[in-house]
Amino acid sequence: MAGGLAALLDDIAALAKLAAASVDDVGAAAGRASAKAAGVVIDDTAVTPRYVHGFQPQRELPIVRKIAFGSLRNKLLFILPAALLLSQFLPWLLTPILMVGGTYLAYEGAEKIWELVSGHAKEHTTTPVAVQGEDTEKSMVRGAIRTDFILSAEIMVIALNEVADEPFLSRTIILAVVALAITVLVYGVVGLIVKMDDIGLHLAERRNGAVAAIGRGLVRAMPKVLSVLSTVGIVAMLWVGGHILLAGVDELGWHAPYELLHHLEEAVAVVPGVGGLLAWLVDTLGSALVGLVVGAVVVGILHLIPKRKKAEPAH
Repeated sequence: MAGGLAALLDDIAALAKLAAASVDDVGAAAGRASAKAAGVVIDDTAVTPRYVHGFQPQRELPIVRKIAFGSLRNKLLFILPAALLLSQFLPWLLTPILMVGGTYLAYEGAEKIWELVSGHAKEHTTTPVAVQGEDTEKSMVRGAIRTDFILSAEIMVIALNEVADEPFLSRTIILAVVALAITVLVYGVVGLIVKMDDIGLHLAERRNGAVAAIGRGLVRAMPKVLSVLSTVGIVAMLWVGGHILLAGVDELGWHAPYELLHHLEEAVAVVPGVGGLLAWLVDTLGSALVGLVVGAVVVGILHLIPKRKKAEPAH
């Protein structure tokens, strides 16, 4: 009897170790998948604050919360099932879909640069909403959720591509963890960003001189922080889009571009002390350059060529 109990306890211990290892594996895989989507996450974080700019302070966090729930609904109810079915029955479509998403990101980044350089920034994407009211709030939330859907789809497909070899159940759990973790991260940061000026104003009213100085510094810093976030978002779109395209054409059989970048990375990786950083910079800049070139071509096709045709006199 004692022997049977000991064997049972051994089995339970073995099962517990296996379960713990499985949890660790899921956590590690979710971490890898999230890291691969980091560039799009940065872009998502940089894009969202503009949707609450101009509303009354007491409505900012409720709006962020509505967008966050919409984002999570996008990921779990629509994107996740579609991605899982795709990976299960049509896995060969993952690379082309990723490349379409990469091209879209490259186009978005290049278009923003074109708008900055040409001075033709789109009013509907750069002008904050100042009109208050329930209809305006609903409209902005819907617009933010639509934008989030595109970015969320790209995040989930990138994550899926990273764990495509995992069993179906593990894949499902990992992607659900990624969806939840990234949504909490993005909208937690967005909530902090949109309330930072209010926090600064609150601190600035304190009698303590040091605390008040910190508050005034926060208020002055927030426009610069938002500007930096916008720039980082543009670079992230070009970088991630270009990298997806390089990896995609390599997987489809055209190896030269990806191999060239890889050789450049290897050439600087041997520099003592800073080799890893230099290799990362080469990969990032090379990918961003590819994204910029591809994005510029798409911008030209969609914007410049139609305008030129309109400008030509009718015969």
